[in-house]
Amino acid sequence: MRQRNGGRVALATVAAMCAVVALPGQAYAAEEPAAYTFDPEAKKVSGTETSTEASALTPGSVHKSSIKRGEKLYYRLDLDEKTNAYVSAVAVPKGGGQVAYGDGITVSIRDSADRQCSSEDARFESAEFPRPIAAYAYRIMEKDSSTCQEAGTYNVLIERESKATSAPDEWDLELRYASEPQLKSGSSMPTQAPENWPSASPVPPTAAPQKRSGGTSYFDATSLETGEWHDNIAPGQTRFYQVPVDWGQQIFATADLSNNNASDEYIGNALAMSLDNPAHGHVDDASPLSYSGKPASVSLDPLPPVAYENRYESTSSVSAMRFAGWYYLSVSLSPEVAKSYGDKAIPLTLRIKVEGTAGKSPYAGDAGNFSVTQHDRDMARSGQSGPEAARSDTMRTVGVAGIGVGAVLVLGLGVWTLLARRRAVTAPVAPIGSNGPVAGGQAGGGQPPHGGPPQAW
Repeated sequence: MRQRNGGRVALATVAAMCAVVALPGQAYAAEEPAAYTFDPEAKKVSGTETSTEASALTPGSVHKSSIKRGEKLYYRLDLDEKTNAYVSAVAVPKGGGQVAYGDGITVSIRDSADRQCSSEDARFESAEFPRPIAAYAYRIMEKDSSTCQEAGTYNVLIERESKATSAPDEWDLELRYASEPQLKSGSSMPTQAPENWPSASPVPPTAAPQKRSGGTSYFDATSLETGEWHDNIAPGQTRFYQVPVDWGQQIFATADLSNNNASDEYIGNALAMSLDNPAHGHVDDASPLSYSGKPASVSLDPLPPVAYENRYESTSSVSAMRFAGWYYLSVSLSPEVAKSYGDKAIPLTLRIKVEGTAGKSPYAGDAGNFSVTQHDRDMARSGQSGPEAARSDTMRTVGVAGIGVGAVLVLGLGVWTLLARRRAVTAPVAPIGSNGPVAGGQAGGGQPPHGGPPQAW
């Protein structure tokens, strides 16, 4: 039985090691990174132009789809009468394609009678170059509302608008469907957004700058905490970062683009910075940064502390600061920069400040993505992405399992040796004078004198 259990542990260790090899990120580590790395666990789903034929989105899952220019695609949700549901869409135009002012997508959730629960759009505005853009829609249970409050089938409608001058290529879509946790039993939350909150820019971080390379998508975004972080960004590239922001905390972000002496050509709207919330809903954009080869800087406008009641504010940037969790920062550099400054990456500095004392969650039980855990803070401190943290956790499991296998093998060897010695001591002895072999003794009657015990092995 002990040998069988040891074998199971060994097999578990091998399986864990295989899992490490198969984790995302390593497959393309030796190659050029993809322009956008989709979640490898995303389920493929096709949108339909007819609502009655729509495919269902699975709660808590990521889906991958696509949309053509001018298309209006439906997906289905099956909702109960108590859960707040959020569906986000990240639109990813083909690299090198052309987009125009006003191009983008609109995401809405609608009931079976086509009454709109909510909608949001993501548009290319003055920064007219292709990059991932995100928007979300939601069904919220509200005490005094009569729309979208019943259980049943709902539709997610995603509409794409592109000018005739834009590239006609399909855009990939990454869809996420998340359910907001239930509030604590008996809790009474405010039903109005805060009227006043700190809006002054904070004192810049004082810690020494550190190097952190951004990810290529929401999936592999690099974790950051308060501090000054150095990176490089190439023309046409988008860098993704994630920052844990807890209840009662504010996030401030500034992006600095270094000088480049190759030219002094003026490029308007050269760099775009955007912030999205834990449900991948858009929070705010920084004013696009112009560039002329000199150091340049741009910051997000001050945002309110994370609070449940922010959702009652009509201003979208305030309303989106409605739950704790990972907030996603993306920075994109226009491909036009390459025409005057070359393809070489330009140094980028991010200054991040998370202010305020973390408050208590209003949710009952584990809040999942809508919370900040100690593990999240550790990730931000070490600079790990989600896949890197998963590999670290797996390696720790492999290490513990390896120690267990070693202990089992050593124990098994000790037991085997002890049993062998006992067999040697208790084995039967042939009568004196017999010609047969003596157990534990020498052949040919090599028996110790006086009938003593046989020699040990």
